Amino acid sequence: MQQRIIFLALAVLLMACETKKTTTVKLIALDPGHFHASLVQQEMYPGIDSILKVFAPEGAEVERYRKAVLAYNERKDSPTHWRQEVYTGPDYLQQLLAQPTGNIVVIAGNNRLKSTYIRRCVHAGMHVLSDKPMAIDAAGFDSLKAAFDEAAQHHVQLYDMMTERYEITSILQRELVQMPSVFGKLEKGTPAAPAIIKESVHHFRKKVAGNVLIRPAWYMDVTQQGEGIVDVTTHLVDLIQWTCFPDQVIHYEEDILIDSARRWPTAMTFSQFHEITNEDRFPDYLLKDVNEDSVLQVYANGAFDYRIKEVHARVAVSWKYQAPEGTGDTHYSLIRGTGADIVIRDGALYIELKTAGTEALQRGVGVLAATYPGISLKASGKAWEVVIPATYKKGHEASFARVMQKYLLYVNSGSMPAWEVPNMLAKYYTTTQALQLARKR
Repeated sequence: MQQRIIFLALAVLLMACETKKTTTVKLIALDPGHFHASLVQQEMYPGIDSILKVFAPEGAEVERYRKAVLAYNERKDSPTHWRQEVYTGPDYLQQLLAQPTGNIVVIAGNNRLKSTYIRRCVHAGMHVLSDKPMAIDAAGFDSLKAAFDEAAQHHVQLYDMMTERYEITSILQRELVQMPSVFGKLEKGTPAAPAIIKESVHHFRKKVAGNVLIRPAWYMDVTQQGEGIVDVTTHLVDLIQWTCFPDQVIHYEEDILIDSARRWPTAMTFSQFHEITNEDRFPDYLLKDVNEDSVLQVYANGAFDYRIKEVHARVAVSWKYQAPEGTGDTHYSLIRGTGADIVIRDGALYIELKTAGTEALQRGVGVLAATYPGISLKASGKAWEVVIPATYKKGHEASFARVMQKYLLYVNSGSMPAWEVPNMLAKYYTTTQALQLARKR
């Protein structure tokens, strides 16, 4: 009798182990052609298997990804322990789709392929965490709408990597905008003086982890990467929605209207192209963008004015080849309130008072300091600077793990806030409609 009890107990234990084994969620990297894919692997995550499956076409891009993940395993401080299982056959997508449902597919690479990847993975019952942008044109937006519908049917979570929400200046700007005693109310603005302005400057040549980032040649092809007006602007539009209309559902058909848009190229010589790609020639698909002086014209720049819930907003992004020594990418953000304007400039956060008093400002920052100890104020000309301790400035790369942690909460709970999906659609509607208008000029 005792032996039978022991046998049954062991059987139950084995069944429990087997159940745990089969229900452990695995991360799957699909065609990881952008370095953002590896940034998700900077940390290990509770409930996520240490086996990392990779499905990609054979080539330099997947090899760079593998080396980046291996570097996280070999670092001295807080090393990871990912075990990579890599498949690089021509049927890589079919092999991925044959994996068990419920796994999480991370997509960060060629944006022209992204719509297909998202739709196929969601249809197969996979959760999808995608790098931005999830849509680079109107057709991609229509595909994304269908993907969200199917994700709801299959009870899987489709989400994009909005890392800028985790930058401390963005967080504090959002907090201050929600303080009526300091900010007042959001102004409506005018076409000439929008209530919200978001501008960013980026650079093709940059260093990541101390090394010059090698980009795939297709990164300079806007038919594959997408134009600047639908790429980086995704972050800027997202911050406008997240900061100024927190937890509110935005209906793109009712709440968004594009007023004007324009686009222009960045010139890149072959020597510059070679430096960041290691390519010995311009690929054939880029020759259409090479002028008579053998200079590549990359339409990485764009700007548009639009209205969101009747508030005038302006978004602009520009790409230069390389930043001056000692500088990097920049982000400018102005949000006008009746009591004060809240401004991010050169990595710092400023409050420019209008009708609000300094006592209200001191009290408001005191409230923030209770949540973010060490924050203080100092006079800066006619404005006040919010002094932010360096410990809060984690940097862009560190934000990817925080996005993943938030996303896992959504996956584990089986849902995300009611505003997230409609606002993702509103965001991509805004960028793709702006592109359509800019191309008509």
